[in-house]
Amino acid sequence: MSKNDTSEWLSLRKAADILGVHPATVRNWADRGELPSRRTPGGHRRFNRDDLTRYAQSQGELQPMEVQVIIQSALGSARMQIGTDNLESVPWYAAMSETSRREMRKQGRDVLEALRKFLADGAPDEQLSHAIRIGKDYAATLIDDNLTLPQATRGFFYFSDFVINSILTWSELSQPRNSSEWANLLRQVNTFINTMLLSIIEYYEED
Repeated sequence: MSKNDTSEWLSLRKAADILGVHPATVRNWADRGELPSRRTPGGHRRFNRDDLTRYAQSQGELQPMEVQVIIQSALGSARMQIGTDNLESVPWYAAMSETSRREMRKQGRDVLEALRKFLADGAPDEQLSHAIRIGKDYAATLIDDNLTLPQATRGFFYFSDFVINSILTWSELSQPRNSSEWANLLRQVNTFINTMLLSIIEYYEED
């Protein structure tokens, strides 16, 4: 591996976190040559993010690593798009105060983390309570800012589309693969998103 390689290199603990296994397991995979790694001048292991993705994909089913990468991809796309889109001219965004915009950014990170955990844990119904709570928090913030339900819904779809598009992009990049895995992941994401949207609507109707 070239010293000029600019790819992202991760610590043993970070690699273990996003693969969803104990650091000792990652160390054993590296020792057996199953997972490429390199050493820093100080002797610490470093793992290339692309190598981790390929290893996760080689296991034959969606792994925690891929769920993590999909979520990070969605977050990165949102940040980049927000920086290039002229959102100030979009009614739902223009109607928000700067305080609400900051709160929305925080809630956006909370949504993605709750979604990541929901998917990584196998999409259990009991975790949909997080989607309901976040939906209510989202609605409460925008109601306080006097946004209408249609405006709140348009903003919600603007951000949820980043997650859907990230899944579709990864499903295309990861071929060949059993398409039913991606279809199941998309259904699970839709369940979470739809639960959150219904929570938003119900909170608006109660207000």
